[in-house]
This record gives sequence, structure tokens and C-alpha cells, in this order.
Amino acid sequence: MTPLDPITIEVIGASLASIVDEAGETLIRASHSTNIKERRDCSTALFNAAGETLCQAEHIPIHLGSFLDLVPHIMRRYPTQDIRPGDAFIGNDAYEGGGTHLPDIVLAEPIFIDGRLVAWTVNLAHHADFVDRGHAHIYQEGLRIPPVRLYRAGELQGDVQDLILLNCQVPSERLSDLRAQMAANRVGVKRFQALAAKYGTETVLQAGEALMDYAERKMRAAIAAMPDGTWRFEDVFDNEEVAGLLPLAVEVTVKGDAMSLAFEAPEQMRAGINMTYTALLATTYYIVKSVMDPTIPPNAGLARPLSIAAPQGSILNCVAPAAVNGRLQTCQRVADMILGALAQAIPERVMACSNSACIVAYFIGKRPQDGSTWVYLETIGGGSGARATKDGLDGVHVHTTNTSNLPVEALEIEYPLTLMRYELVEDSGGVGQYRGGMGLRRVYQATHDCRVRVDITRQRSQSWGLFGGGPGAHGQVEAGPGVAFDGDSAVLKAGQWFAVVTPGAGGFGSPVRRDREAAARDLAEGAISPATAKEIYGVSTPSRAG
Repeated sequence: MTPLDPITIEVIGASLASIVDEAGETLIRASHSTNIKERRDCSTALFNAAGETLCQAEHIPIHLGSFLDLVPHIMRRYPTQDIRPGDAFIGNDAYEGGGTHLPDIVLAEPIFIDGRLVAWTVNLAHHADFVDRGHAHIYQEGLRIPPVRLYRAGELQGDVQDLILLNCQVPSERLSDLRAQMAANRVGVKRFQALAAKYGTETVLQAGEALMDYAERKMRAAIAAMPDGTWRFEDVFDNEEVAGLLPLAVEVTVKGDAMSLAFEAPEQMRAGINMTYTALLATTYYIVKSVMDPTIPPNAGLARPLSIAAPQGSILNCVAPAAVNGRLQTCQRVADMILGALAQAIPERVMACSNSACIVAYFIGKRPQDGSTWVYLETIGGGSGARATKDGLDGVHVHTTNTSNLPVEALEIEYPLTLMRYELVEDSGGVGQYRGGMGLRRVYQATHDCRVRVDITRQRSQSWGLFGGGPGAHGQVEAGPGVAFDGDSAVLKAGQWFAVVTPGAGGFGSPVRRDREAAARDLAEGAISPATAKEIYGVSTPSRAG
């Protein structure tokens, strides 16, 4: 086969990225729930016929963990010759469906051209429905769906849909979001078929292979530019589901153009903090790509130079029936730990520890108008780690989550809740030459009775700084008068309130350097005298930047 020219590969690569972006926007615009239409808690991707990632939209990094093993799961359950155009497979199970936790429902549709299965379009939406559940094991966490046909040759399998909706707390919302997912997949199918018609099917498939090879070359080149060596970093995990602090560690080894990451972690627990291996892979791929070279195409090729290991049956590589609902908290620790290890080799390219969390507030109640159940979930941003040349960002989602903070107006229109305060937490970012980002405080008041659960971390530990930078402030839950939390849950009566305070992030570099630089600027601007600058700060030269 004649090799393709680089321009054709680049154009087709951009077209694949455009397809997943358009499918994602279709899903967001067509959805009903605030978690998708406002917070954009969803992802889209294209895979080749073998299930390798061709392109993932820049949505939620952890969702790659749900995609990674999905097509192989489908192919193991259904012979290729039995898969038809118009089929659509639905799944969510962390052990049998390629998922990472049950609210993430994935829809996959095969793409046929001239009767041949050539690719898959896949999307995921976080259905904020499985609330007020236990998390001792996965059977408590919601309905487990192995990959099964929701559509057969374009025809809805009503009995399958009915079974799923019967197990949902807000079925009308789930139905609307599932229809939005189908619409997104239809866009993916049609756009890929149009691309193949324009350039030829074989040319598009060949370009996909070339793009994966290109991603591999770029990753290997970035790793080869690092010094060889092994770097270790340790952290701890804490939340309301576990007692004390759980030790975690990673050793990153670079040898030539390959990198291995070996993790250490406690045995899996009767708590929703466990990660499946695909969640560990997705987290590692994201953070290594971000540090090594953010321009690497997001496809399966970038993973080829990476070797990732964690003890099977541990909280970082759990096996059934471990609970996994809150796995994102643990994923965030993993991402920051990798940064801590890489900081020892390439300090100028990493950031200090971010808030290391994905703080989640879950609400459930009955609407006073008709007695129907309402469910609301939101994740809340915190501080982002300071960098070698910049302060960290304030009040943002970081690393593997990447969703948006829900606007106050959207929350209060949709749900019987009032947001009394929404603010940055002053001085919650770690001190340093560059300061860590500040956390957020959101104060919720119930206008009608409801239950709330808060999945929070960094209450007993802190986000660490780098090279003399200070730690970020703790996360915490503040209970208003009459509100009593039993572990992570509470009942809110009408008029009662509570607050979520998210962690700040670590600083970068010694704060003394920041003070000296500020004094030099003040001296240049005449705000302080030369004598004062020298006596207090040891500065005698005005800052040129001033």
C-alpha cells in the first residue's frame, strides 16, 4: 500500500477531530439533564474496527477508561457477522461493560461502509440518577448493564429500554438523555461515512493507522528527551468512607524512549473509592500526555511506549465486586502523584498538587407540586496547582474531571435549592513564589425537604507544594443550624443550609522569592525606599519588569 502524504493524514486527522467534536456538541445541545447540557459531563470518540482509539474529543479524560475496553467486550459477546448497521450497544458495568462507574452509560454504534464494519462511534453521558445508594460493593451502586443491544438494525429494543428505565429514579430525564446519545452517534456515523466517501474508505483507515503511529513517535520522542532514571513519589488518600489515611505511591522509570509506572496501593475496600484498571490507564495516559507533549493526537498510539502496573485487587486495580462510584477522587490522587514523581526530573514542566479531588454533592427529594422524585448532582471545582512560572487557577475542575461548575441560575431554576453564597476561599491556595489556586465555597439552602450526600476528600490531608511552596487548605463540609451529617450524608429540612468548601492547591517555589520580586517592583515604582527594600527584603536592584 502506498504511504499517504503528510498533508492528507493531517487533513483526515483534523476531520476525525471535527466529527467527535460535532457529536459531542449534538449530545450537549439535545440532552435534558443539567449534568450534561450545562456541566458537559459527557464524552465522544471514534474507534477503529478492532476497538483502538482513533480520536477522543477534549471532554472528560477519565471517560477514556469507559471506552478503552468497550468494543472488545462487544466483540466477545457478539460475533462480528451478527452485528448490523443501525445496531447500538448500551453498557455501563465496570467489570463486564468497559465502564469505570455505573452512572456513566456508554452507547456504541458500528459504522458500516459497503457492508463492511470499518469503525465505531461511541459516546458516554453521566446520568445523574443513581443517588442515595450504598457503596460497600458494586451491587449497591445501581443497575449493572453489560453491553447489550438497545437498537437492533435501527429498531429500538423497547424491553431493554424499559428494564433500564425501571431501575432509574428519574426515568423521564434518562430517556431524554439516552435519545440525545443516540442522536450524537447518528452524527458520528453519517460524518464518518461522508469522510470515507470523500477520500476513500481505505485512505481514511490508512490515515487512522498513520495517526496512531505518529502519536507513538511523538510520545517516544518526548520521553527520550528526558534523562533516564527512576523517581518515586508518595501521597495519602482520605475521605468519609475510610478511616485514617491510605498510603499510595508511584515509581516512574524512564529508559530510552519508554516509560513505566508502577503503583503501590492498599487492598480494595468496602467503599466507593476503588478504581478499575481501565480507570488507571485513562488517568495515566492523560497526565503523561499533558506533561510530555499536549499536542500528541489523542489516540491509541500514545499508549504504546507506556507500561502501567498496580497490584490486582488493590484500590488502584480493583476486581469485582468492589464498589467504584467515587473512583474519580482516587484518580485525581494518581494524576497528582505522577506529577510529583516527574517534578524530580523535569520540574519546569509540571505543576504543584492541585486540589486532588472531584468534590461531589448529591441531592434527592420529592417535588411539592406532584410528588415526583428529583435528583441533582454536581461536582465542584477547587484550586489548581501553581506552575513554574505562574500562579495556579482558582475554583476550577482539574485533571480527569474537566466538567464545568453549574451556574447559579441553572441550579435554582431546575431544583428546589437556593445558593446562598458562591465564592473563592481567601488564602486557601498554598504560598510560594507562585501561589496555588484557591478553593470554592458553595452554600446550599433547601427550599423543600431533601437528602444530601457529599463525597469529599483532603479533609485530613493537604495538597502539597513543590520546591518550597506551601500546601493548599483542607476541604470541609460546614453544617448549618439543625443540620447533622451522619458520615457523608444529612437530611435537610426546608430552610436549612450547609456548605461545601473545596481544597486549595499547592504553591510552587519559596515564598521568599515572591516577596523579593514584589519588593523589587515596589522599589522600581517608588512605593518603598531603597533603605526599606534592602533592610527588610534584601533587595537593592529595582525590577526591570516594573
